[in-house]
Amino acid sequence: MTAKLTGLMNWLRSDRNLTTTHWASWESDSTYRRTNHDLDAIGELTMRSETVTHGGVIPHTFTRRVGPQFSEVNTQLLRDTAQALVADAKGVLAMDESNPTCNKRFAKLNIPQTMEARRAYRELIVTTPGLGDCICVVILHDETIRQQKVDGTPFLEILSDAGIIPGIKVDTGATDLAGHPGEKITEGLDGLRGRLAEYFQMGARFAKWRAVISIGDALPSRSGLEANAHALARYAALCQETGLVPIVEPEVLMDGDHTLERCRKVTEEVLRNVFIQLNCQRVLLEGLILKPNMVLSGLKCPAQASVDEVANTTVKSLWRTVPAAVPGIAFLSGGQSAELASARLNVMNHRFKSRLPWALAFSFARAIQQPALEMWSGQVGNVKAAQQALLHRARCNRAARRGEYTASMETK
Repeated sequence: MTAKLTGLMNWLRSDRNLTTTHWASWESDSTYRRTNHDLDAIGELTMRSETVTHGGVIPHTFTRRVGPQFSEVNTQLLRDTAQALVADAKGVLAMDESNPTCNKRFAKLNIPQTMEARRAYRELIVTTPGLGDCICVVILHDETIRQQKVDGTPFLEILSDAGIIPGIKVDTGATDLAGHPGEKITEGLDGLRGRLAEYFQMGARFAKWRAVISIGDALPSRSGLEANAHALARYAALCQETGLVPIVEPEVLMDGDHTLERCRKVTEEVLRNVFIQLNCQRVLLEGLILKPNMVLSGLKCPAQASVDEVANTTVKSLWRTVPAAVPGIAFLSGGQSAELASARLNVMNHRFKSRLPWALAFSFARAIQQPALEMWSGQVGNVKAAQQALLHRARCNRAARRGEYTASMETK
C-alpha cells in the first residue's frame, strides 16, 4: 500500500500541460459513441465525440469551463485513484454499516451491541490473512476509521500494510422526503467540506454516499429522483475538490413485487438523472466510481429473473446510461444472497467483459460479510473460521470479476 499511495501522490510533482481522455460508450446494440476530453492549463474542457451507427459517423464538439477543483494536479490525482480502486480484478469490501445497522445484525445473532463488540468484529475483518489478494478497497464508517486492534495498531495501518486503499462513508443516512410519502432523501451535506478534509488528512482516498430509491405504484416521483441525484452530485463535487474520489451510490431497492422490466426502467431513469446532475455540478467522470444496483426482480415478484436475464438486462441498462469516461462500476449487493451476487457478476464479466468500456467490480457488504458474521457470533474461538469464511467469499467474487466463478467453488 505504501508504494501504491506513493504512486497516487506523484500528482504533487506533476508537470503536465494537457490532460486528454478517450472513451467509448454503447448507445444501443448497434450504436456506440467515441469521445475524447482535452483539459487545458486554464481549465477549459473541450469534448469532441462521434456517434457511430450503421449509417455513418455523427461528430459533436462542445467546450465549457470546469470548476476550479480541476487543476492539472488534482485531476491527475483523481484519475489515478479512481483507476486504483478497480485495479487488478479485485473488489471493494463495504464495512461502513452505521452503528444502528451493525447493532441490528448483532442482535439477530445474540452478539452484544457494544462498541467493543463492533471493534472486535472489525478487527476480525481487517486482520484476515490474504484479504489484500482479493480486496483492494475497504469502505469504513466514522467509528471504524478511528479504531485500533486490541494491541493499539490502527486499522488504517493494517489496511495499508495489506495493500488496501481505505475510504469513508460520509452521508448521515436517509430520512423521509417532505411532501413525498414513501420516498427518502439522504442527508449529510451540511459541514461536509470540513469532514472530507479531515478524512483526507487521516488517510482516506475516497468517500461514499448512498441514495435509496423505492419502486411502487407511483414511485419514484420526478421530485424524488431529482432531489437524490442533486445531493449525490453536490457530494461528488465536494469530494473532488478535496482530492477524494467519490463513490456514487444510487440504489434502487429490491423491496416490492416489481418485475425485472420495471426495475430496468427505473434504474435507467435514476442513472440518467444522476449523470445529468453530475455534469451540472462539473464533476470529473474519470475521477469517480459508480456503485449501482443490479437490475433485479422485486423480492416479492412471483416471476424471478434468471441469472442470465439479470446479467443481460443490467449490462444493457448500463450501456444506455453510463458514460464510458467512468473508469469503473462496483455493484452493491443490496440483499442478494452471497452466491447469487457472485453468479450474476460472473456472467456479466464472462459474457461482456471484452466489450465493456468500464471495469465491472463488486462493492459488497452482506454478500461477503454475512457468512463470516454468522460463523463468528461474537465468540473469540470462532475468529479463524470466520476469517476463512470471509476470505472464501472474497475469492469467489474475485473469480466473478474475471468471469471464472463456478458453483463448484462453493463446495471447496
